[in-house]
Amino acid sequence: MNKTLCFDFGNTRLKYAVFENDQFVKEGVLQNATVDNITALLDEYKPAKTILSSVIEHDVAIEDLLSAKSSFHKLSYLTKLNFTAPVSKPQTIGADRLALCAAAVHFYPGKNNLVIALGSCITYNFITQSHQFIGGSISPGMEMRFKSMHDHTALLPLVHAEWKFPVIGYDTKTNLQSGVIAGMGYEIDGFINFYKSKYHNLNIVLTGGDATYFAGQLKNEIFTDLNFLFKGLYALSEINNG
Repeated sequence: MNKTLCFDFGNTRLKYAVFENDQFVKEGVLQNATVDNITALLDEYKPAKTILSSVIEHDVAIEDLLSAKSSFHKLSYLTKLNFTAPVSKPQTIGADRLALCAAAVHFYPGKNNLVIALGSCITYNFITQSHQFIGGSISPGMEMRFKSMHDHTALLPLVHAEWKFPVIGYDTKTNLQSGVIAGMGYEIDGFINFYKSKYHNLNIVLTGGDATYFAGQLKNEIFTDLNFLFKGLYALSEINNG
């Protein structure tokens, strides 16, 4: 089988996914981005192609290893894309956002696409039906919001998400949970409503670690795909690895 191994080195987690003959097979999490860990995956799956999206400082020896063992591509502003990005500094576009846009064009061509990714930050990525990525928005993610309120005040505690909470909080903990979690829901719906008011033929995709929860809370109709970034990496691998 023709296998492709996709790596996503994000701020929070180091993940990989396996594709066989155009089909998503599985994903996994790496505890550390080490040459030994990558070697083990290459020995297990023996991919013909590999691609790496990284927003962290990783060991460059990993890239040398992938190049030696497979047809390898590192996602960057030099990557051949299935969309255009008419922005002033294309090199500043994050690798993860490039992959999300590629997935939108590949799986939903001919539509205006808004891809919302819930990770360390929330990114709103808008790609027109003529396949132009014209930008979007970035705001703090859930854990960043909780941590920021704790770190930048004298008395507010560090709390974590609990999905059953009152919108009208009755103590400090539930006030913080309402402000962060309900606030994110209102924010996401607000951005969706803005794009719906300006663009017809709009397709909305929600992805990222908390997408499943927020999909059930939003008032707007959306598609939820937790593997959307990996699908974009695979599409870009096909374009850039022949």
